[in-house]
Amino acid sequence: MSKIAIAMTLTIAALIQGCVRDTQVQALSGASMGSTWSVKYVGADASIAATRSAVVARLDLVDRQMSTWKSDSDLSRFNSAPAGTWHVLPDEVFGVLEEALTLAGDTAGAYDPTVGPWVNLWGFGRDEGRREPPDAALIDALRARVGWQHVQIDRSGKRAWQAGGVHVDLSSIAPGFAVDLIADYLQEQSISSFLVEVGGELRAHGSKPDGTAWHVAIQRPLDNDTADDAVVAEHVLPLRDAALGSSGDYRHFFEDRGRRYAHRIDPRSGYPVDNGVASVTVMREHCIHADSLATALSVLGVEQGIDYANRHAIAALFIVRKDNGFEEHMTPAFAELLHE
Repeated sequence: MSKIAIAMTLTIAALIQGCVRDTQVQALSGASMGSTWSVKYVGADASIAATRSAVVARLDLVDRQMSTWKSDSDLSRFNSAPAGTWHVLPDEVFGVLEEALTLAGDTAGAYDPTVGPWVNLWGFGRDEGRREPPDAALIDALRARVGWQHVQIDRSGKRAWQAGGVHVDLSSIAPGFAVDLIADYLQEQSISSFLVEVGGELRAHGSKPDGTAWHVAIQRPLDNDTADDAVVAEHVLPLRDAALGSSGDYRHFFEDRGRRYAHRIDPRSGYPVDNGVASVTVMREHCIHADSLATALSVLGVEQGIDYANRHAIAALFIVRKDNGFEEHMTPAFAELLHE
């Protein structure tokens, strides 16, 4: 075999090996924002360190700005600010707050980012550990502090008005925003195939190296008495160029005198949601919308939630708790996904 032929053979082999390395799925994971995250993407080994660093930086930014667990976060400083004051917010916080307030208005308060005082009172926020319902008088006493209408925003100055005692909680929308922030970075780096997950909220783009879609499992709710890390798939969906958000009542709850109190607080009443909805899964283009809409629909309940979803062409799956198990309700748009 001639030297030229050998050289060509070696060159082709090197190119093939390079293509294989460049098209394999890289997997990253870690902990942030009180939960876990994972990123899978198609790329070269050489990209791993820079990608991990960029992902962690974006998660840290969201946590640093929007955490209600950190007293020095931008959101916590707004929440503790004196009554009757304007506050300039970072671009990211202002954008997420604006999205949250828009959804609050559109759902007539079924979704409300100011529900924080009640979340804390029930023991599902910073003040964890409650194992019995708070006194009704305490719930009523906080009513004046809850209501998305209390938060005025100035779009030109990216400012928000602290009316006094208003506690904004973005935990039902910030993870979805973080997913989008990471997805945007990956696309900026010309990474066109990926699956990003933060706290169970997901967004996928492109396909796996074999040309198939990224597949994600919708978890089957656990029973009334247990909440561990077991994952049993209710459905497995192909996810391509879309985001999936979910909201469930089976992870954070307590029981008192035979009654179950879950962490989803109805902003219209101050009490945990009690409409039988165990979980809601929503598919949208961006995760910030899928994340927050899942919470909103779970508060609205099956009938009002499906009506809202159909009017807005939202693909949504409701899993409802019944005496003898669970039953599903879904919008036509979601039913179509199951047949893809």
